[in-house]
Amino acid sequence: MSTVEPASGTNQDPEPEVDERRARQVAEQARESGWSQPSFAKELYLGRLRLDLIHPLTEPDEPSRRRGEAFLAELRRVCEGIDPQRIELQERIPDETIAALREVGAFGMKIPAEYGGLGLTQVHYNRALMLVGSVSPAIGALLSAHQSIGVPQPVAMFGTEEQRNTFLPRCAEGAISAFLLTEPDVGSDPARLRCTATPAQDGSEYVLDGVKLWTTNGVVAELLVVMARVPEGPGHRGGVTAFVVEGDSAGITVEHRNRFMGLKGLENGVTRLHRVRVPAANRIGEEGHGLRIALSTLNTGRLSLPAMCAGGGKWATKVAREWARERVQWGRPVGRHEEVAKKLSFITATTYAMEAMLDLSSQMADDKRHDIRIEAAIAKLWASEMAYTIADELVQVRGGRGFETAGSLAARGERGVPAEQLLRDLRINRIFEGSTEIMHLLIAREAVDAHLSVAGDIIDPDTSRSDKARAVARASGFYARWLPTLVVGRGQVPSAFAEFGPLAAHLRFVERSSRRLARSTFYAMSRWQGKMEVKQGFLGRVVDIGAELFAMSAVVVRARADTDAHPERGTTPFELADVFCHQARLRIDTLFEGLWSNTDELDGKLARRLMDDSYTWLEEGVLDPSLPGPLIAPAAPGPSEKEDQHRRMG
Repeated sequence: MSTVEPASGTNQDPEPEVDERRARQVAEQARESGWSQPSFAKELYLGRLRLDLIHPLTEPDEPSRRRGEAFLAELRRVCEGIDPQRIELQERIPDETIAALREVGAFGMKIPAEYGGLGLTQVHYNRALMLVGSVSPAIGALLSAHQSIGVPQPVAMFGTEEQRNTFLPRCAEGAISAFLLTEPDVGSDPARLRCTATPAQDGSEYVLDGVKLWTTNGVVAELLVVMARVPEGPGHRGGVTAFVVEGDSAGITVEHRNRFMGLKGLENGVTRLHRVRVPAANRIGEEGHGLRIALSTLNTGRLSLPAMCAGGGKWATKVAREWARERVQWGRPVGRHEEVAKKLSFITATTYAMEAMLDLSSQMADDKRHDIRIEAAIAKLWASEMAYTIADELVQVRGGRGFETAGSLAARGERGVPAEQLLRDLRINRIFEGSTEIMHLLIAREAVDAHLSVAGDIIDPDTSRSDKARAVARASGFYARWLPTLVVGRGQVPSAFAEFGPLAAHLRFVERSSRRLARSTFYAMSRWQGKMEVKQGFLGRVVDIGAELFAMSAVVVRARADTDAHPERGTTPFELADVFCHQARLRIDTLFEGLWSNTDELDGKLARRLMDDSYTWLEEGVLDPSLPGPLIAPAAPGPSEKEDQHRRMG
């Protein structure tokens, strides 16, 4: 790649004209429509607690476990030699760190052994990310973007054998890869994708043109996965398509290295593709299948984010424990004051639940007997929100020392605890790989899939009268069988789930709440019908209730397994799970109340009035620091993008 100054214009085609309906159609066509395998979370949203799908937990086989544990020991040795503050201050990962990671095979953790990788289970891969992310989230982002969404995952899942033999060994050896989907004007709406891939007349290659934004690893990547739109034409079905592109191809330029509030070592930039020639053999899958490939890749790829969230939670628990015992105020340790004790309890119990949800989702991914699209999405959504709250509470527990940087603390002789950095680094996880708001919509669509499958034609205004009649008959049969199951269940039996001891009551709550959630969803669909899709406040709360129920289920099953496997821990796993479940139940009660008692309509009206400039008077009396002025000086330059690339690519 070469680095140039940004051009004043673009060479892209005009932005596709896309209305709201067309945007939904494109997203719908990209999702997996069938359910060939069971999903625990999907069943929860339908009012069924299928505990048999997650209990007992399935652990990795012994050879896989030994291989994973041996690698984690090697990775720990590497991590112990990393200076995270050097990465934070210099805003780059040192060359020797990259080399050490390559040496132990960290760039090939998920790549099968037959292609030169380590072939780790999802469980051990996520534990590796949890470990390295606790030292430097920027390194965690480097490794996860490389293998969770970069070249290895889509090629392994959808590539030809020739593509696997060509690209996977290079990635395993440390050829850094990146994933290029987002564009300056296109975020989570793929229907408006502007980057084009024009096929040659003889079918031998494609010519790519476009600009990609927020290309994690893109500044230093040797291999890129690029999503581009192929025009429809004779012999070409067209549509968004995935390609593997060599990073040093003629016509690729990195125009800018982005810098963020956190993840200071992240190699993320703006990449321009100008008439980049890509062999047809580098196309992944069929034309028009790019978005489906991206979504399928993310089903397991999203689990890398809760892995790093759990790592952050574990570190926060350690720091909070030490500080709460060491710091004395009004004659006793601050942790013995009730207000601080509540925070310590939340941090500790929630961290245990995050790890339980992560391990459960990872084990289901390894089993390959489950459809985990909802579970992975929930793990990403729930863990990213909870981890950020944990980091915020840690800053509060440490007070002024939580707000002060690690460098400043160390410079005046105190222990350099980077609590404020944790807060900054974890913030992006609520946006990465689907923002919380987008995850709400994605999960909600899957959660109501059973209803749309039988009743979708009833509420679709474009459906013919005859199709509506058939849909009514189909829906009547489904609901006649399903609705009676929501009236009573095991949650009303006092002896149910007795094998979980003191935690059985929480599982009974989950079962009852699952049926209540399903009844609420059915009532809402009956009430709003076709307008249901715009009731995003309601759908978001439905998703959040299901996420909390999933977390409760995961932590109870985990506590039972931990107690059986580690008798030396006594009842401590049950204690953690019990406190977490009590906290979650309070959140669930609030969410249920918010389904029908909320300010959603008022909020919508105010937002529209705001955008119509009705409240500009409120903005008077301040200055806008984003506007140019005499007091604004340019930021101090970091290493040039050109130096960054030469450093990695030689």
